[in-house]
Amino acid sequence: MRLSRYFLPVLKENPSEAQIVSHRLMLRAGMIKQASAGIYSWLPLGFKVLRKLENIIHEEQARAGHIAIQMPIIQSADLWRESGRYDDYGQEMLRMKDRHDRDMLFTPTAEELVTDIFRGHVSSYKDLPLTLYQIQWKFRDEIRPRFGVMRGREFYMKDGYNFDLTKEDALHAYNRHLVSYLRTYERMGLQAIPMRADSGPIGGDDTHEFLVLADTGESEVFYDSAVTDLTFGDRQIDYDSREQCQAILEEFTSKYARTDETHDEALFNQVPEERRRVARGIEVGQIFYFGTKYSEAMGATVQGPDGKPTPVHMGSHGIGVSRLIGAIIEASHDDKGIIWPEGVTPFHCGIVNLKQGDEEADAACEKLYGALTALGLEPLYDDRNERAGGKFATMDLIGLPWRITVGPRGLKNGVVELTSRRTGESEELSPEAAVTKIAEIYQRANNA
Repeated sequence: MRLSRYFLPVLKENPSEAQIVSHRLMLRAGMIKQASAGIYSWLPLGFKVLRKLENIIHEEQARAGHIAIQMPIIQSADLWRESGRYDDYGQEMLRMKDRHDRDMLFTPTAEELVTDIFRGHVSSYKDLPLTLYQIQWKFRDEIRPRFGVMRGREFYMKDGYNFDLTKEDALHAYNRHLVSYLRTYERMGLQAIPMRADSGPIGGDDTHEFLVLADTGESEVFYDSAVTDLTFGDRQIDYDSREQCQAILEEFTSKYARTDETHDEALFNQVPEERRRVARGIEVGQIFYFGTKYSEAMGATVQGPDGKPTPVHMGSHGIGVSRLIGAIIEASHDDKGIIWPEGVTPFHCGIVNLKQGDEEADAACEKLYGALTALGLEPLYDDRNERAGGKFATMDLIGLPWRITVGPRGLKNGVVELTSRRTGESEELSPEAAVTKIAEIYQRANNA
């Protein structure tokens, strides 16, 4: 993409309504624009990152054996009356009537809808296990939407639902989701710690939230600092292996890590004092096992091995895709702007032409642009007639991990400058070597 043809409405000043870093930088970098309280339009740069996150989630869900579907945004209230949640959910649910005076609602979550799909098409235990998921817009009418996409009313979410014959099978699905989420977050450049949490209106006894540590987090968290030393890395997992999935769950949840709703001071005091930490965290996902809560209420049964109808055991598993962008920025920024991890950056590198209109500089930039594109990478070429300082400021603000700077002086020596956004370190390389290095960096990132 050439910046002269791109829609990137950056702001020079900090918006007065933005209270936290991610909200401020997303507005300044032209990623979002507020449409109304807690509801945002996603502009090209923000939408591009949203799609990068979505693709990672799809890849990791497929790796775990989960199947994508798409459910409607508007649901009938009748399903929620079946489950008993229609009156219990509270004012966060946006209720409405259609022209035939039927009660409808804007989806806050989809346990009822997916249970209705299941009961209409699955009748035998031989069709289990089954996990269906979607990535879809949701709406919860927050009383005080704030912090940009971190606590909006409309949000983009991955929600998955497992159906299993027994509790043991469903707990394996729970463990499988925990493993897939650990892989997902690390690919996004995040450390998301699974913490024992409260189930809230979803219900169930077993639930973990995944939290990213950040000063602006909405939750107070208590944890053993040893959990921050754990990484999933590039280990290969057989998702059908109960032993492997259970071992990873134990590895990542045996140390003390809880949100304030489930905090146990006596247990916390058993952690060595030098490892006790109290901080704030941003929730970016949650997994639940809730047994037969919905299947019994809604008649979602299968014929068991004994020929008798058996209510299936279920769980639900969510990732807040849109709020993840805010969490990544909160965890990865400096005073100049965003610093995207390689796995989620909207463009793989920026190309800055220090002297637009100079024949040699223009030709060198075009050649770099073509070479990177031919390798399947997406460069953002700043070909505007703009001062060098303005070009650098834009690149720093939008946070691309790597920048190639091209100018007449360097080209006389046969070199361009390659700069790391994260470290600020630069090195002079031939244009060909710069392209090769960028390609190698992203090949390693993609193989992680």
